Amino acid sequence: MKTLKDIELTGRRVLVRFDFNVPLNESGQITNAKRLTAALPTITRILNAGGRLVIMSHLGRPNGKPSNSLTLRPVLKWLSEKINRSISFSKEITGPKAVQASKALKNGEVLVLENIRFDSREETGDVSFAKELSELGDVYINDAFGTAHREHASTSIIARYFKGCCAFGDVMFKEIDNVNKVLSSENGPKIAIVGGAKVSSKIIILKSLIDSVDELIICGGMAFTFIKALGGQIGDSICEADKIDIANSILEAAEGKGVKIHLPTDVLAAKDFSSSAQTKYCDIYEIPEGWQGLDAGKETIEYFSGVIESAKTLLWNGPLGVFELEPFSHGTRIIGEKIAKETKRGLFSLVGGGDSVAAVEQFKLSQDMSYVSTGGGAMLEFLEGKSLPGIQAILSNN
Repeated sequence: MKTLKDIELTGRRVLVRFDFNVPLNESGQITNAKRLTAALPTITRILNAGGRLVIMSHLGRPNGKPSNSLTLRPVLKWLSEKINRSISFSKEITGPKAVQASKALKNGEVLVLENIRFDSREETGDVSFAKELSELGDVYINDAFGTAHREHASTSIIARYFKGCCAFGDVMFKEIDNVNKVLSSENGPKIAIVGGAKVSSKIIILKSLIDSVDELIICGGMAFTFIKALGGQIGDSICEADKIDIANSILEAAEGKGVKIHLPTDVLAAKDFSSSAQTKYCDIYEIPEGWQGLDAGKETIEYFSGVIESAKTLLWNGPLGVFELEPFSHGTRIIGEKIAKETKRGLFSLVGGGDSVAAVEQFKLSQDMSYVSTGGGAMLEFLEGKSLPGIQAILSNN
């Protein structure tokens, strides 16, 4: 993979597609700057090399129209404070004024373009828009793993105008490298923990992981569909009845390939889906009517912890329960702490997927994992074995 170190940066306009889709409060202030922080190594490397950095990113879903609430100006403010230098801003995304602003840059200077999705042609993958964007740089870098699964103008189409002059940024390289460490590592046992609410959203991932891991922990709400498939009584717990046959096929496929499946043995059940609900522990195969499982039980947590102890390589995608509600956060937190503890002992741990990442951040465990993905949907599609347009475009044109 061609990366920044393989591109001559000095004195050149370096057009970088970042994923600065950060959450903002009602006052327009950034409430979580993780994606910005992750991009700093790429920014620093370019500026230290004397590159002339042109930044493009999207923010939210403005539906192709300018929106004061989705301007990239808060990002500009955050970056200028972090890198301690003034940054230019262009309200024009393409056209003569934007090109002039990019050509006015000196070595080590930065230009931020307005939200690229203010132009409707971005999300349609418009070729003419991609060509207009290409006029803003001498080289192109894609560092937006979070949008690598989108065939948008700035993430995949644009690369064709930079043949031999495009590469991956640090975030993209780390995301690809760390996912590959899990999928292709020979350091076993390799274990994946897959949770979340629905089997339907994880079918392809589960089938893909069976080909690359030794053991698979299935947890969270999706586990109830598997328990139901095995003849269990799950009360009012979430269940996708139309996916029971698929659950059985996944269990059979795993058995056929010698992959051990671990399912919960008990749950913390509740009368209602609320923090104040009456709760009790019960066998996961014998949940009474009127009760629903909302967290892993004590036995399950101990059982899964033992499985994690044997792992050398681990992927965690999806929580064990409704961790957003404090009474049902115990399982996710304890397993997260266990993974963190084993990581300190040499386990390679990759955390990916929106809810898992939110959980490790909530429990302040991010720094204790080997790698926490910023990719969200892109990482899930990568795990499914799909070819991501934003990655393939660089590989085809570098």
